[in-house]
Amino acid sequence: MTMTAVDTRPNRFFRGRVVRIQDLTPSFRRFTFTSDDMDEYADTGFDQRVKVVFPTPTATLDAMPDGEDWYVRWRELPAASRPPFRTYTTRAVRPEAREVDIDMVAHGVQGPASAWIESARVGDEVMIFAPTVHHEGVSLGIDFVPPARTEQYLLVGDETAAPAIAVMLEQLPREATGVVVLEVPDERDCAYLPTHPGFRIYAAGRDSGARHEHLLRAVEAHAEVLCPNGRGAEVEEIDIDAGLLWEVPRTAKGGAALKSAPLYAWIAGEASAVKQLRRHLVQQVGVDRRAVAFMGYWRLGRAENE
Repeated sequence: MTMTAVDTRPNRFFRGRVVRIQDLTPSFRRFTFTSDDMDEYADTGFDQRVKVVFPTPTATLDAMPDGEDWYVRWRELPAASRPPFRTYTTRAVRPEAREVDIDMVAHGVQGPASAWIESARVGDEVMIFAPTVHHEGVSLGIDFVPPARTEQYLLVGDETAAPAIAVMLEQLPREATGVVVLEVPDERDCAYLPTHPGFRIYAAGRDSGARHEHLLRAVEAHAEVLCPNGRGAEVEEIDIDAGLLWEVPRTAKGGAALKSAPLYAWIAGEASAVKQLRRHLVQQVGVDRRAVAFMGYWRLGRAENE
């Protein structure tokens, strides 16, 4: 009798088939994926990042390299033969049903990912690079790493960060307190976030305002109240056109950089807004740099995997 080898890699590609599509709001669309091995997909929680690979007419999913060196081999493929991928947040995992939910933003066709989101039907497939149940220790895809004792939380982002913020609100203890600042394309998208008894949510659509306007204004209004005794510090400027705007304070073992903090700020979204918010929190308000995680998820005018 032949025994099938068990794949115990800490992360790998899953080939997911769409079984349900749900329009949650005008801009947020939930895709539920399944596969025979989806019970191996790890539910690590909070803002777990995963890579979703989309097929195109010239690059099928079968062309996507696997193994530890998948990215190097992917880069070596001719441009037309490289299946594009984008980063998303795991919204929910149901191992007993072999199902995973990933919420995506539907904003018209602007590239291969948005084209797939617009046209996808039940039965369509993608590849999802995600942690498995065999992973050990801290997942590299989680950037929400607050101190064990955090008095207040400040969660800030645009529509690309909304799924991660939604999971945080669902998974943080009921006694946790803080503020959420969210900017979304449409006022009706504000209904996307779940409620939390300890959080005040300031969400606004860009129906009549400029991009980032609500984020900057609302953070300025609430940050000093959350951290009234901060001491300003200089921040190094990062060229968001040349480098990655991404910093998550951690210990050498991957845990929180501080044991306690009056405020922990998590900021994610378009890089130019994240840069301004980070500067304001650290330099103007005086939030301890070791208690500010900031991630430039995307850059206006630039595809993620360029």
